[in-house]
Amino acid sequence: MPANRKRRLSARNISIVVLVLVVIYAIAGFALLPWWLERTLPERLEQHMGWQAEIEEVQVNPFAMSVEAVGLEARDAEGEPVVAFDSLYANLGVWRLLTGIVALQDIELEDPYVRLDLLEDYSVNFARDWQAHNPGGEEPAPEDADSGEPPKIYFDRIRVSGGELLFRDFSQQGQEEFRVTPLDLALNDLATWPREDADSSYYLLAAVGSQTIEWEGDLSIAPLYSKGFLKLGDVSHETLQHFLKPYLPYLPYQLRNGSVTLSSQYELRSAGELYLTTSEGQLTIDDVDLGVEADADDGLLSANRLSVGNIRFGLNEQELSTGTVNIDGVSLSLLRDADGQLNLLAPLQNSADDSGGDDTGTGAPFRWTVAGVELANSAVSWRDEQPQLPAELALEDLSISIGEISHRLEEPVNYSASGALSDGGKLSINGQATLAPFTLEAGLSGSGIALSQFGAYINQAANLEVRDGLLSVDGNLDLDQQQDPLTGTFSGTGEVASLDMRLGDSDQPLIRWQSVRLEPLEYNVAPARLQIGTITLVGPAVNVVRDSNGTHNVERIVRSSPSDESASAGETTSSDGEPGFIFRIGQLMLEEGAISYTDRTLEPTFATRFDQLRGSVTGLSNVAPQQGQISIQGRVGDVATMTLDGSMGALGTDDTSDLKLTMENVSLPMLSPYFGRYLGYSVDSGKLKLDLDYEFSGSRLDAANSVILDRLELGGPVPSDEAVSAPVKLGLALLRDRQGVINIDLPISGDLESPDFSIGQVVMRTFVNLVAKAATSPFSMLGSIANFAGLSGEELGNVRFEAGRTELADGEGVKLEALGKALNERPGLALNVRGAVAPEADGDALRRQKLFGQLGIADGASASARIARLEQAYADSDYVASVEAFRNDVAGGNAEPGEQEWEQALVKRLIADVELPSEALGNLATSRGVWLREQMLQEHGASENQVYLLDPVRDATADEAGTVTVSFELDVR
Repeated sequence: MPANRKRRLSARNISIVVLVLVVIYAIAGFALLPWWLERTLPERLEQHMGWQAEIEEVQVNPFAMSVEAVGLEARDAEGEPVVAFDSLYANLGVWRLLTGIVALQDIELEDPYVRLDLLEDYSVNFARDWQAHNPGGEEPAPEDADSGEPPKIYFDRIRVSGGELLFRDFSQQGQEEFRVTPLDLALNDLATWPREDADSSYYLLAAVGSQTIEWEGDLSIAPLYSKGFLKLGDVSHETLQHFLKPYLPYLPYQLRNGSVTLSSQYELRSAGELYLTTSEGQLTIDDVDLGVEADADDGLLSANRLSVGNIRFGLNEQELSTGTVNIDGVSLSLLRDADGQLNLLAPLQNSADDSGGDDTGTGAPFRWTVAGVELANSAVSWRDEQPQLPAELALEDLSISIGEISHRLEEPVNYSASGALSDGGKLSINGQATLAPFTLEAGLSGSGIALSQFGAYINQAANLEVRDGLLSVDGNLDLDQQQDPLTGTFSGTGEVASLDMRLGDSDQPLIRWQSVRLEPLEYNVAPARLQIGTITLVGPAVNVVRDSNGTHNVERIVRSSPSDESASAGETTSSDGEPGFIFRIGQLMLEEGAISYTDRTLEPTFATRFDQLRGSVTGLSNVAPQQGQISIQGRVGDVATMTLDGSMGALGTDDTSDLKLTMENVSLPMLSPYFGRYLGYSVDSGKLKLDLDYEFSGSRLDAANSVILDRLELGGPVPSDEAVSAPVKLGLALLRDRQGVINIDLPISGDLESPDFSIGQVVMRTFVNLVAKAATSPFSMLGSIANFAGLSGEELGNVRFEAGRTELADGEGVKLEALGKALNERPGLALNVRGAVAPEADGDALRRQKLFGQLGIADGASASARIARLEQAYADSDYVASVEAFRNDVAGGNAEPGEQEWEQALVKRLIADVELPSEALGNLATSRGVWLREQMLQEHGASENQVYLLDPVRDATADEAGTVTVSFELDVR
């Protein structure tokens, strides 16, 4: 019995002890531990972090092994909240502790708040506060332990709900903050040691405004393994711009709008090496707005949406593949400023000097594949402020389709594109291309392209303004850069219709045509070659105007610049002597062309028109040997006909070209302004025929100009400082034949490159000089008749008379015959006959005649009889010297003077005493004029209204033989 009582007492004592221990454990757990935690946690946070913390309540269930903290709030030294939560619940799995596993069955965090600051030195506020309140000291010596496995920790269930993370970034210029809320996390069955066929699952949802992060899948820590789904939804441009800035410091553009949604399945594991693959990826970018400057009004690039699916990435395989990239509503705005800077490239150029180092990676080549690219509903605008007149172009309704592209750059890629120009015109291109080496096969097509859109560029190259014109092109383009230089060809057709082009500084039409078509057209890039089968030019109209300052409007087309001069001085031929650019044109067909010419330097203004031009030019080239043919017909001044025929050598060479231009029935009154300027008279009537034969050898010109003026009649005088000072009407009358035709040959020659040489001016000056020469030296224009008579032209201008008589000297009669012929051939001429005497020669002759009459010396008397009678008359006179003395004096020391000398001396001495009536010389002059007139009328067939007597004169000259010269004058009837 005592023994039993003793055993019962011992069991009761043990129960009491256990009960006491349980009570003590419960009191410690339920009361002491929460009390201690409520005071210790704020102290520890202040001691180690410098935070002021408050906690409302801590509840501990020592039997359930759970702890719950309620209402924690901690503020940093600046008094700002840094950590807070409504409640934190943790439950420890007791039974797993017996197996050496720290197991947390439930961790639940309600409405947590965390403020995370990224500081300027890229540290975070938590590390800063820790380091500030935990100064560095000796590191605790590591405990000796074998290198075993890490402790086993197991999380059965982790839940975070209603969380908020405030992230503030001070590392960049200007503070940025991001508030992540709600932040929800679910994590199940997570262990830190390897387990077979037992992976944890997780789910994370976070949001920054409308931006979301969804992450779910399976997770293993040892070994590291995760497989699941990740989605970033509606990430805004501000977020992207902020977080990409540190890692892309050379990003030159500003992302001003847009959102990105990215989702993908993934698998990640680490077993010796990191393994990562993604699949079924989707990328969507909405409402993109990219600019050069953040605050600028005009954007660079915008797009409604970019989407690409089926994205797959393999880190270990170094491979990326995507589905088709679909892009919708792209708007690209390109601008080139006055300095030639392109807005798209300017940021890249500015940051080029700050670019990073070279990529020296030597790993396996990265492989990539894009299933295709589809661009739709897009537009590209272009503004160029570099030309004098800003250029603006816009390509709308742009669609581009590109086939599969990959790292195999040598494989061909199919593509097609189409679009429309905003101001008129459609474009399309399709074909294949390879990127390395670059090759391109393209079918090009363009229709109805308004050339006025490119007016600024045309005006920059030439002083031209395009008012109208539509370009169409269709063909194939092939480019190949497998070897330098780039080679390629274009073959197809081209057409420009309804062209209207004017000078940039004038509103007058300059060049127009209905259409010009080039078919077929072949162009080779390197070496540069152009070959055109047929150019058909329909309805061209060219308006050439010579302004009052003497310059032609076509001279104002070309804009000269120093670069042009240097370029012209440079080499234009290759090493083998061929031109650097070669062209060949099979034929040029001209239909219903017209050229208008106006000369405003004249008063009145001269204007004419060449129209109904039609014909062809064949075989044009700049490579010798080449012999082209030209045949063009047309009309001049609405009535005259024109033909241009001939052959053409290779252009730009010294080959010879022969051109023959013929104009018939040209109305001469149309040329009245030119006659008024250079001849001083207008034209009343007449027709012109031109036969021009021009030979060109390089820049050398040799020309024969046959000018036929039919029935030219001058009108009234025209005041002109440039008119020739000569009797123009006389000159024309001398050139005019019996039918009223003036036929003139005007050969000219010169160097076309000489600035002082002008074909038109040379021809006109030659004609004017010919008329002036005819007027000032009229008898020289009768050269052909004179030559026929064995005389010179000037010899027809006078006849010689025997002194004192009305008989012509020997051989002078042929002159009258030649003059009669000239008057017959030129009925418009008038011959003015002016009788004349030489007072001394004719006076002596008349005195001699009177002396002989007084002495009775007959005309046929012999010399001895004359001398005898003269000696007798001398002896009968009252001369002091005797006959013998006078003979000796005439002999001058000779024994005896000659018979002729002695007779002349006697006559000269005796006629000194003979007096003539005062009218004797006048009567002789009159008689000579009358005699000449009668001879011309009766003997040589001159018309009475062509021969006129003028008042006789006494200023004629006599030659050594004693004959007296009487001159004629030519005039116009």
